[in-house]
Amino acid sequence: MRIDSMNTVNSIYKTNSRKKINNAYQTSFSDKLEISQLGRDLQIAKKAVSATSDVREDKVEAMKTALANGYSVSDSDIADKLLEGFAL
Repeated sequence: MRIDSMNTVNSIYKTNSRKKINNAYQTSFSDKLEISQLGRDLQIAKKAVSATSDVREDKVEAMKTALANGYSVSDSDIADKLLEGFAL
């Protein structure tokens, strides 16, 4: 086997040559994003909700005042509310 004949084989098959590839798939459009009116409304609502507090201070203050004044619930009232929840 002759090693110097490899150059001849390479030149026959042109394995070492570089080919320029033409880009046949050229795009002629650009990406575009459209947000619907519902999407805009949801975005506004989400911002409004995130800006508000998780704690309703007026309810907390009313309950604190009621507890300070001796608020209590009778056992029968609790039982009635539990039964209302299970009634069909």
